[in-house]
Amino acid sequence: MNTPFALELVDVSKSYGRLKALNKVSLDIKPAQFVGLLGQNGAGKSTLFQLLTGLFNSDEGQLRVCGHDISRDPIKALSSLGVVFQQSTLDLDLTVGGNLKFHCLLHGLSRKQADLRIDSELERFSMQEIRNTVVRNLSGGNRRKVELIRALLHEPKVLLMDEATVGLDPESRKSLVNHVLTLCKEREIAVLWSTHIIEEVQAADSVIVLDKGTILAESSPEQLQMESEKPSLTLADAFSQLIDKNKNIGVVYE
Repeated sequence: MNTPFALELVDVSKSYGRLKALNKVSLDIKPAQFVGLLGQNGAGKSTLFQLLTGLFNSDEGQLRVCGHDISRDPIKALSSLGVVFQQSTLDLDLTVGGNLKFHCLLHGLSRKQADLRIDSELERFSMQEIRNTVVRNLSGGNRRKVELIRALLHEPKVLLMDEATVGLDPESRKSLVNHVLTLCKEREIAVLWSTHIIEEVQAADSVIVLDKGTILAESSPEQLQMESEKPSLTLADAFSQLIDKNKNIGVVYE
């Protein structure tokens, strides 16, 4: 299936009993596009990422990665994804190199390919000196960079960043955002960056505001500000305004 979109969702819904976590969510992301997904806790962001990574199935709608439907062709769809989860999934007792090599082998890379890609990514992030360091001994910021490196080793077309800066100091957060923005353009990777921290998506190509499982707005950060009731507002103020308007309208479970 030929498609201009690296990631595409059409009318995706997910409920837990009577509680609707996602309600007919549609979005699309092109290669080299950085899209911010803004939402408070309970907005449905985590549910959306669980569906995108195949942890759960949607009740209705379609999710496609590079044209491959996740429900019908999960192997091809998921192999095109790189993911950095909110909670760290590194083995703390392995070295950095050990964690990265294990990921490469899971994706079918030969040991030679794995070594070449690991060396290349560590050099890009100026982290060659920590290859033999046990992950438990790394700072929070360096652990996050290792997780990003790991997500890139199989050369994904789509990168999912799920609250990836949790626990990082402001400087480390800024550094990680800048790294991903650069990767997005240089490698033409489609990025979906989920966060509740407004500054992280200020430079995004597009921002999606999700609340109670429903998309309230989707536009550039600048357009989102201009379309608010007071165009002089910051992006944070425009976001708060949208959320306030949607108060007391149903409930959501995440």
